[in-house]
Amino acid sequence: MTTPTLLPLSGRRIPTLSPGASSFPHHRATLRLSEKFILLLILSAFITLCFGAFFFLPDNSKHKRFDLGLEDVLIPHIDSPREGKHSSGQMVIHGQGRHDENRHREEVASLRDKIRADHERALQEAKEKLRKSREELQAEIQTEKTKVMEDLKKKDPGPKPLPPVPMPKVVGVSDGEPPEPDAKEKRDKIREMMKHAWDSYRQYGWGHNELKPIAKKGHSTNIFGSSQMGATIVDALDTLYIMGLHEEFKDGQEWIEQNLDFSVNAEVSVFEVNIRFIGGLLTAYYLSGQEVFKLKAVQLAEKLLPAFNTPTGIPWAMVNLKSGVGRNWGWASAGSSILAEFGTLHMEFVHLTYLTGNPVYYQKVMHIRKLLAKMDRPNGLYPNYLNPRTGRWGQHHTSVGGLGDSFYEYLLKAWLMSDKTDTEARKTYDDAIEAIERHLIRKSNGGLTFIGEWKNGHLERKMGHLACFAGGMFALGADGSPDDKAGHYLQLGAEIAHTCHESYDRTVLKLGPEAFKFDSGLEAVAVRQNEKYYILRPEVIETYWYMWRFTHDPKYRQWGWEATQAIDKYCRVSGGFSGVKDVYSSNPTYDDVQQSFFLAETLKYLYLLFSSDDLLPLENWVFNTEAHPLPVLHLGNITLPGSEPAQR
Repeated sequence: MTTPTLLPLSGRRIPTLSPGASSFPHHRATLRLSEKFILLLILSAFITLCFGAFFFLPDNSKHKRFDLGLEDVLIPHIDSPREGKHSSGQMVIHGQGRHDENRHREEVASLRDKIRADHERALQEAKEKLRKSREELQAEIQTEKTKVMEDLKKKDPGPKPLPPVPMPKVVGVSDGEPPEPDAKEKRDKIREMMKHAWDSYRQYGWGHNELKPIAKKGHSTNIFGSSQMGATIVDALDTLYIMGLHEEFKDGQEWIEQNLDFSVNAEVSVFEVNIRFIGGLLTAYYLSGQEVFKLKAVQLAEKLLPAFNTPTGIPWAMVNLKSGVGRNWGWASAGSSILAEFGTLHMEFVHLTYLTGNPVYYQKVMHIRKLLAKMDRPNGLYPNYLNPRTGRWGQHHTSVGGLGDSFYEYLLKAWLMSDKTDTEARKTYDDAIEAIERHLIRKSNGGLTFIGEWKNGHLERKMGHLACFAGGMFALGADGSPDDKAGHYLQLGAEIAHTCHESYDRTVLKLGPEAFKFDSGLEAVAVRQNEKYYILRPEVIETYWYMWRFTHDPKYRQWGWEATQAIDKYCRVSGGFSGVKDVYSSNPTYDDVQQSFFLAETLKYLYLLFSSDDLLPLENWVFNTEAHPLPVLHLGNITLPGSEPAQR
């Protein structure tokens, strides 16, 4: 599962200078800094000379008055019964005698000599500075800067280390080589595709959020703001690790350690940053044990918390990482937040609370759940829009595709991730799926099962590519279904998988369109031009993988290999992989974007499809909606508040 928002939307872009353009002004600024430093030295030497000369003037009346002033300063405030106060409040000392006066005059003379020596030393240092070259002065400036930074680090050691917590059981994080030679060969091909995608990004887009593989340069969208946050690096890390590409993983880790900074003036999608960045960093931590990933995940989570500062506690869709100011998408119904966005935080936030001991993350997502539980739901369905100011539903539009999808997914996965103790989540999921089956799931005239969209009281017979994840969700949730419906939901998952395969098979490129209809004699076919594109999405392959794990029916591997060949044939270019604009055209044009989720999800699910089941077993791992696996938390009776002990 990926973004429920409309990817083509574009935000305001802040113009930036190219690396070549930015270096010259920086160099000029450095020269100006050095010249100012030299002038400052000359000026301070002149002032020092003048001030020192003041002490060398002949002993006249002004000098005497100055000495008296120094005496007044130097005379100590002695605490004795002989003290008294003038009416002005100034402390004076009585009866000290001429001996004390002479002693203080000697102290004044000693101070004068010390000042003179200091000034002479300063003048000598200034002369030496002026004799040095510009390069030597720059080196000294840099040395002083480094010393200041080190002193600051000593005073401020940075964030406190996180409390130690037991590492959940981590099993099956590598290998998974299939026993079948044919499957191994296909898995090796998918690994090669991953390496091509990563190497291309490494060469042409390193540090940028994504890659333009045709133009061979970096790319970003408004979901990441205007900053270079290396989204592809963070998103791809666990796929690299799982595939055994450890050198590439190490390169990504080094970039994160040295460059990943969240103190940037960038407005980002809370949902996307959570599932891609926090999810990716948490998984990288659990797989590798490297603390840097956990620390970065927590730092970023802190930056997202201001998004929850709304009258209802329903978070804004976007937040500025620097200012903490949040807002919603302009196109969302009456300024509403989106169900799939605020409903897809639970898995990551529970793990954040587990790793930090800070209950705030868990409390935020549980507050959302409790608020939704109190609200009326038309026909038992959850509308996609909710106003964070008023707490009222927006437009009555319900979808298991974009805008709604991963909300339902996370209800099921909250239960699974809690070692099946979060029974509240399971009950909410079961009720929601029952309403979806009653009102949204239909069979076409040709016998294809599809999931429509409910809009203002009627069913639109259209299914999006994003909704194709639901086949895998139904299969994953079959075990534990009420009323002995496990077989029913596994069959429903198989029917959705078949429909989504048909949407691929009925195109020229054998790649599925963004959305497809079931009316006017058309079935599983896109009608509008703006729905005929394929942007390297993973949802259909995700369902193939889940169905393979639960049934081992060879057709799912066959369908997955068809998709692999089509992607390699039609989306592969010399600079990586690109989406295509029309899957019904034999000469498609490219959209020139290698999405980060292609490396995080599409290639990972394909690799797992041709791996043995002991690679990331579903008894131990739950995949977030960006395909980042998080371990099941076996917490028993000491689980998070509100959960019940597992029934064993």
